[in-house]
Amino acid sequence: MSSALDYRFLDIGFMGMAMAKAVGPEREVDDLKTCGLVMPISGIDGCSESHWLEVMKILREAVEDAGFLPNLVSDADEVGIIQKRIIQNLYDNPIIVCDVSGKNPNVMFELGMRLAFDKPTIIVKDDRTDYSFDTSLIEHLEYPRDLRFSKIVEFKKALSGKVRKTFEASQKDTSYTTFLKNFGEFKVAKLDERQVPSQELILEELQFIKMGMKRLSLQHSPFKENYQQARKLEMRLEGISSINQAKF
Repeated sequence: MSSALDYRFLDIGFMGMAMAKAVGPEREVDDLKTCGLVMPISGIDGCSESHWLEVMKILREAVEDAGFLPNLVSDADEVGIIQKRIIQNLYDNPIIVCDVSGKNPNVMFELGMRLAFDKPTIIVKDDRTDYSFDTSLIEHLEYPRDLRFSKIVEFKKALSGKVRKTFEASQKDTSYTTFLKNFGEFKVAKLDERQVPSQELILEELQFIKMGMKRLSLQHSPFKENYQQARKLEMRLEGISSINQAKF
C-alpha cells in the first residue's frame, strides 16, 4: 500500500471523530438505517481539509433529513483494521452517498467496490469536477464547489429526496440495480462470512497492526532507502515459506 493510502487510513479516523452523529429528539438512533458516506477527507484538487469538513456537514444534514444515520464507511463502534471495516461497510450499508469531487483515487476505488456489489448508491460531485467515463451513465447530483448558500439549500433538498426514494425503490423492486445489471446478467460479488475463535481473530488483527506500523516506521524514518531492501527481503521470506508449505 502506498504512503498516500497509509496517511488516508490514519487521517480518516480523526476526521470521523469530527462527524458527530446528532439526531433529533423525535428519532432514536437504533431506529435509523445507516447511510454510508464515501468522500475525500484530506486536501485534493485545491480544496483543503476544512473544505471537505464543510461538505461532510452538508451531506450529513441532507442524509439526516431523509431519515437515515450518516456514517463514514471507515467508522465503526468497535476497534479493528480500517481496510476491513471500509470493505465491510461498503457491503453492509443499505445505501451509500459517494462524493467523487476531485476524483480522489481512494474514493473512486471504494465507489468501484460498491458498484460491484450492485447496491443502492448515489453519486454527487462539485461543479468543477468532470464526469468519469465509466460512471457517467449514473446520475450525479451536483453542488457548487464554492458552497454558495442558496445552491447548497437546493442541493440538500434534492439529495435528501434522492436518498429516500432510492432506498424505497431498492426495497420494493427485487430486480433493482444501480449499475451492473444495466449491461447484462452478472453474478453480484458477495463477502464470504466465516466464524473463527476469538483468540485467532485477536491474533490476526494484531498481526495486521504490527505489519502496518512496521511499514510506516520504515517509510517515514530517516533511512528510507532501507524500506525497499526490507520489502525485498520480506517477499523472499514469503516465497521461501510458501515453498516449505508446499513440500509438507
